[in-house]
Amino acid sequence: MPNYWFDHVHLNSPDPIKTAEFYEKMFGARRVGVREMADGRTLVGLDLNGSSIKVTHPRAQPLVPGAAPTDYEIEHFGLRTGNLEAAVDELKTKGVKFVQEIRPGVGSKIAFLLAPGDILIELLEMSD
Repeated sequence: MPNYWFDHVHLNSPDPIKTAEFYEKMFGARRVGVREMADGRTLVGLDLNGSSIKVTHPRAQPLVPGAAPTDYEIEHFGLRTGNLEAAVDELKTKGVKFVQEIRPGVGSKIAFLLAPGDILIELLEMSD
Protein backbone atom coordinates (compact mmCIF):
# COMPACT_ATOMS: atom_id res chain seq x y z
CA MET A 1 0.00 0.00 0.00
CA PRO A 2 1.31 3.49 -0.79
CA ASN A 3 2.09 5.89 2.05
CA TYR A 4 -0.13 8.94 2.54
CA TRP A 5 0.31 12.11 4.54
CA PHE A 6 -1.38 15.44 5.01
CA ASP A 7 -0.53 18.03 2.36
CA HIS A 8 -2.89 21.01 2.73
CA VAL A 9 -6.34 22.32 3.54
CA HIS A 10 -8.01 24.35 0.78
CA LEU A 11 -10.53 27.04 1.70
CA ASN A 12 -13.00 28.90 -0.52
CA SER A 13 -13.42 32.58 0.22
CA PRO A 14 -15.09 35.55 -1.45
CA ASP A 15 -11.89 37.51 -0.58
CA PRO A 16 -8.81 35.24 -0.43
CA ILE A 17 -6.44 38.08 0.54
CA LYS A 18 -8.62 39.17 3.48
CA THR A 19 -9.01 35.56 4.59
CA ALA A 20 -5.23 35.02 4.41
CA GLU A 21 -4.66 38.15 6.48
CA PHE A 22 -6.90 36.68 9.20
CA TYR A 23 -4.72 33.55 9.46
CA GLU A 24 -1.57 35.68 9.44
CA LYS A 25 -2.83 38.02 12.17
CA MET A 26 -4.58 35.52 14.40
CA PHE A 27 -2.33 32.46 14.16
CA GLY A 28 1.01 33.73 12.84
CA ALA A 29 0.71 32.02 9.46
CA ARG A 30 3.27 33.12 6.89
CA ARG A 31 2.21 34.04 3.35
CA VAL A 32 4.26 31.98 0.90
CA GLY A 33 2.68 33.13 -2.33
CA VAL A 34 -0.13 34.82 -4.21
CA ARG A 35 -0.85 34.00 -7.84
CA GLU A 36 -3.59 34.11 -10.42
CA MET A 37 -4.74 30.66 -11.52
CA ALA A 38 -5.51 29.76 -15.15
CA ASP A 39 -9.26 30.24 -14.52
CA GLY A 40 -8.71 33.76 -13.11
CA ARG A 41 -9.12 32.91 -9.44
CA THR A 42 -6.61 34.22 -6.91
CA LEU A 43 -4.68 31.58 -4.94
CA VAL A 44 -3.03 32.56 -1.65
CA GLY A 45 -0.66 30.07 -0.05
CA LEU A 46 0.05 30.14 3.67
CA ASP A 47 2.39 28.17 5.92
CA LEU A 48 1.21 27.55 9.49
CA ASN A 49 4.16 25.96 11.28
CA GLY A 50 4.69 23.45 8.50
CA SER A 51 1.03 22.97 7.55
CA SER A 52 -0.17 24.36 4.24
CA ILE A 53 -3.37 26.39 3.86
CA LYS A 54 -4.53 27.41 0.38
CA VAL A 55 -7.26 30.02 -0.12
CA THR A 56 -9.07 30.77 -3.38
CA HIS A 57 -12.31 32.17 -4.69
CA PRO A 58 -14.91 29.39 -5.21
CA ARG A 59 -14.90 27.68 -8.62
CA ALA A 60 -17.33 29.05 -11.20
CA GLN A 61 -18.37 25.48 -12.02
CA PRO A 62 -18.11 22.34 -9.85
CA LEU A 63 -15.07 20.19 -10.50
CA VAL A 64 -17.37 17.18 -10.76
CA PRO A 65 -20.77 17.62 -12.50
CA GLY A 66 -23.59 17.21 -9.99
CA ALA A 67 -21.30 17.84 -7.02
CA ALA A 68 -22.29 20.11 -4.14
CA PRO A 69 -22.41 23.85 -4.94
CA THR A 70 -18.94 25.34 -5.24
CA ASP A 71 -19.35 27.74 -2.34
CA TYR A 72 -19.60 24.92 0.22
CA GLU A 73 -16.77 25.13 2.68
CA ILE A 74 -15.18 22.41 4.79
CA GLU A 75 -17.08 21.56 8.01
CA HIS A 76 -14.13 22.57 10.19
CA PHE A 77 -10.45 22.01 10.71
CA GLY A 78 -8.49 21.80 13.94
CA LEU A 79 -5.52 23.75 15.25
CA ARG A 80 -3.70 22.38 18.28
CA THR A 81 -2.29 24.62 21.01
CA GLY A 82 -0.43 23.97 24.25
CA ASN A 83 -2.58 26.35 26.33
CA LEU A 84 -6.20 26.62 25.20
CA GLU A 85 -7.26 29.16 27.80
CA ALA A 86 -4.44 31.56 26.87
CA ALA A 87 -5.13 31.07 23.14
CA VAL A 88 -8.85 31.80 23.55
CA ASP A 89 -8.17 34.88 25.67
CA GLU A 90 -5.64 36.25 23.15
CA LEU A 91 -7.89 35.63 20.16
CA LYS A 92 -10.86 37.26 21.88
CA THR A 93 -8.79 40.39 22.49
CA LYS A 94 -8.11 40.42 18.72
CA GLY A 95 -11.85 40.35 18.04
CA VAL A 96 -12.34 36.67 17.15
CA LYS A 97 -15.88 35.37 17.64
CA PHE A 98 -16.16 32.04 19.43
CA VAL A 99 -19.25 29.98 18.68
CA GLN A 100 -18.49 27.42 21.39
CA GLU A 101 -16.55 28.16 24.53
CA ILE A 102 -14.00 25.77 26.02
CA ARG A 103 -15.43 22.35 26.84
CA PRO A 104 -14.06 18.84 27.36
CA GLY A 105 -13.44 16.75 24.24
CA VAL A 106 -12.21 13.18 23.85
CA GLY A 107 -8.76 13.32 25.42
CA SER A 108 -8.71 17.08 24.99
CA LYS A 109 -10.28 20.45 25.66
CA ILE A 110 -11.82 22.19 22.67
CA ALA A 111 -13.39 25.49 21.58
CA PHE A 112 -14.75 26.58 18.20
CA LEU A 113 -14.35 29.95 16.48
CA LEU A 114 -15.41 31.49 13.17
CA ALA A 115 -12.94 32.75 10.58
CA PRO A 116 -13.82 34.84 7.50
CA GLY A 117 -16.16 33.05 5.12
CA ASP A 118 -17.80 31.36 8.12
CA ILE A 119 -15.00 28.79 8.30
CA LEU A 120 -15.31 26.87 11.56
CA ILE A 121 -12.00 26.25 13.38
CA GLU A 122 -11.63 23.91 16.32
CA LEU A 123 -8.91 24.90 18.80
CA LEU A 124 -7.80 21.98 20.92
CA GLU A 125 -5.40 21.20 23.72
CA MET A 126 -4.61 17.52 24.15
CA SER A 127 -4.70 16.06 27.66
CA ASP A 128 -1.48 14.63 29.09
